Amino acid sequence: MKLTLRVWRQPNADAPGAMASYEVDGISKDMSFLEMLDTLNEDLILRGEDPVAFDHDCREGICGACSLVINGDAHGPERTTTCQLHMRSFTDGDTIDVEPWRASAFPVVKDLVVDRSAFDRIIQAGGYITAPTGSAPEAHATAVPKPAADSAFEHAECIGCGACVAACPNGSAMLFTSAKVNHLNVLPQGSPERETRVLDMVARMDDEGFGGCTLTGECATACPKGIPLPSIAAMNKEWLRALRRR
Repeated sequence: MKLTLRVWRQPNADAPGAMASYEVDGISKDMSFLEMLDTLNEDLILRGEDPVAFDHDCREGICGACSLVINGDAHGPERTTTCQLHMRSFTDGDTIDVEPWRASAFPVVKDLVVDRSAFDRIIQAGGYITAPTGSAPEAHATAVPKPAADSAFEHAECIGCGACVAACPNGSAMLFTSAKVNHLNVLPQGSPERETRVLDMVARMDDEGFGGCTLTGECATACPKGIPLPSIAAMNKEWLRALRRR
């Protein structure tokens, strides 16, 4: 395959950026999108040019590092992570636009790399259990109802990639925050701190400058792990309950 790539190039958050065009040839349909970018960077290095900076880590669809907007879609045309997006989703001769996440809370570090440490600070605000329990207890020591366990597992699938924020027209982090809140709040171990957790994490989310949620649903559509939109409603109920009891 021969492709034309229009890639966002920006040296840092304070410098202006612009799209740059590159031609890549000899791309196999079995390559992942990141492997295709590796091929581009090899060509750029051989020509003595600065390679395109982009985030990646596991390349197995489980870490959430590969954050790219491809032709206007977070992670591209398939509902998966960028590392698991294969070039068979494109056609020979295509022009592909590649951009970073677009959100004020995710400032550009360089090119396609953004700073997502705002997510870390939301987790630090309450996405944990403080009670000291010593070593890991026997799995059957605490009885967890099946619906609660299923809900916890569903929300724990969130990999914190930020596609929900990039897809949201408001740049909201409600889907991410609700996944982290609900994951712990439905479990017996997380129940003692459920009120402070939701209040603190939502407050931190607002402080980080994420936009408000208007339930457009783009976040759930873009989520590669399928975190459901009702997760936000569940967190809102937790938040209102905690606010009334404060």
